Formats: sequence, C-alpha cells, structure tokens
Amino acid sequence: MAGDPRPIGVFDSGMGGLTVLRALAARLPDEHFVYLGDTARLPYGTKSPDTVRAYALQATHLLLGEDVKMVVIACNTASSVALEALQEALAPVPVIGVIEPGARAGVAATRNKRIAVLATESTVKGGAYVRAIHHLMAEAQVRQLACQVFVALAEEGWADTRATTAAVEDYLEPLFARADAPDTLVLGCTHFPVLAAAIQRHVGDGITLVDSAETTAAAVAETLATSTLQAGNSGTPRSVRFFATDSPERFARIGAIFFGQDIDDGAVTLVDLKMA
Repeated sequence: MAGDPRPIGVFDSGMGGLTVLRALAARLPDEHFVYLGDTARLPYGTKSPDTVRAYALQATHLLLGEDVKMVVIACNTASSVALEALQEALAPVPVIGVIEPGARAGVAATRNKRIAVLATESTVKGGAYVRAIHHLMAEAQVRQLACQVFVALAEEGWADTRATTAAVEDYLEPLFARADAPDTLVLGCTHFPVLAAAIQRHVGDGITLVDSAETTAAAVAETLATSTLQAGNSGTPRSVRFFATDSPERFARIGAIFFGQDIDDGAVTLVDLKMA
C-alpha cells in the first residue's frame, strides 16, 4: 500500500554527500530523493560554526520548499555543529546526521579500542565524533586528524593520483608510526570514501575503514520503519532531483564519481540559497 510519497531531502557542502545518497537509494528502493550540494560555498570544513549553521539553515529551507518529509545532513561538518539547531528549527520533520551512525560503526569495528577519525578542521575542532564514540565506548582511545586537502582531492575527482598518494602518506604516516596506532579509521567526511582505495593501500588490509554512509542509511531506514513516513510500494518510478549552488555541469561530471552512476547535467538545477 502507498504510504508517504514525499521525498527525503539530503544536503552537503558539495558532492561528497552523494556517497550517502547512493547508500540511501540502494537501501530504500521505494523512496524518492532531493539532493542539494552547496558547491558555491564549499568546503564547510574551514568555516566557523556560526557560518556553517547559517548555511545549513538556508539549505534545509530550500529542501522544505520541495516538501521533503525528512532531512539527512550528508555532511560531517554540518552534522557536528548544526544538527541540534536543525532538529529544533525543522520539528516535527526528522533530521538525521552522519556523526552518530559513523561513531557506532567505528565502535563496532574496533578490536583494540583505538579509533582514528579523519575529518575536516571544523569537525575535528567540534569534537562531535569523540563525544559520540565515548558515549558508546567510554574506554576507547580516539585520535582525530584534520585532512582538509582530502576534500579538494575528492572534489577534483582525484581518487588515485600521485598527489593523492602523497597526501595520504603525509597525513597518515605519523599516525601509524606510533606504538598505539589505531586499528580502525572512521572516514569522518563524506568526501573521503572516494579516496578509500588509496588510504587502504597505505594502511594495509589489517586496518578497518569505516564509511558512515551505510550506517546512516540504516538509521534512516529505522526511522522510516518506526514512523508513518515510509513511501510504500506505489509502483511509481523512483525520482531523484539534484540542486547545486554553482556549476551544474561540474556537479554532474564529478558527482558521478561519488554517486556511482552518471548524472545528466540537464537534471541539475542551479539555485541561490540566499534567495531560498
């Protein structure tokens, strides 16, 4: 039976959140989606918390204008500093971030209780992953590492280049030279899964990489299942609409790397969030 056919809104500072959308689409075949990438103002990771909260409120205002039934913050930086503000501002619309699902997956994966979080400067400074992990495993040793260059590499589509290899080595070499090296790396930015192969190659197969996209999709599915928001099987073909605040053509071209399938640049609508 048909349930609630309204779309789920997903937003990120750019295209990294398409990794979350990809996981959502795979797990929830009957749901429709609206994705917004704030490509004109990325990266969020170097912005102040007040600025990120302001951007996030503008993004969700646009999504609400598209009549979304739920909002997924597919951006670790925005999740770390704006989740509570958005949950309060958008109530009763559910708002789900990527921090808690990522922390839960990291805790489930670790064997030696040593976890490292690779993230943006803003996410590291906010400490949301540390708090979330310690809430689940108080005795965990958590190290955070700001890997801002990874965002630029991912946005360029440089998944496996000499520049990527050099950046991975420079960031991670000191971390794994320590006697108390972690056995689990949480990719605390939705851009970073694009670089996962280069990271895994450097750290070796004995280190577990955690991508919060899958666990975020599971959290969304759980929320839908315990509410009246599930779309149900209406027989209507799934729709996915894309919005970007700059360069729809580039969004479509690079975004396909994150989304795992081609995106028609004609299907990406250019928007101005300041007018939303």
